[in-house]
Amino acid sequence: MNTVAALGVLLVAALVAADEGKFTTKYDNVNVDEVLHNQRLLENYLKCLLDEGKCTPDGQELKESIPEALKDKCAKCSEKQKEGTKKVIPFLVKEHPDYFLKLEKKYDPEGIWRKTYEPEAKKLGIELPPKQE
Repeated sequence: MNTVAALGVLLVAALVAADEGKFTTKYDNVNVDEVLHNQRLLENYLKCLLDEGKCTPDGQELKESIPEALKDKCAKCSEKQKEGTKKVIPFLVKEHPDYFLKLEKKYDPEGIWRKTYEPEAKKLGIELPPKQE
């Protein structure tokens, strides 16, 4: 799993551990493209994840799941969730690098995941913005 897939979990679905050790597929029907291209929806999710705004129940579940998804390389993600994540990071890097960097600062303050995933991202043609200090 690369940065695209691991960090993309940020917007794909609210992930809750299910009994079988996987994240729930309850939100797999979320239209990722619709969220990404609707400024209001996108900003609501991003502000929730950054503790800058209110969270919906699914947003709160997502926020709580991000650290585990990064740590285990999205091992508990469904295939649909993994596919969706491949849309999210390139979109954020290209269209909203400021939000990408804020999310990275919150969820990867020591740069561990950037070091792990950046080479794979580059292979996919994704050039991450310079890390904020």
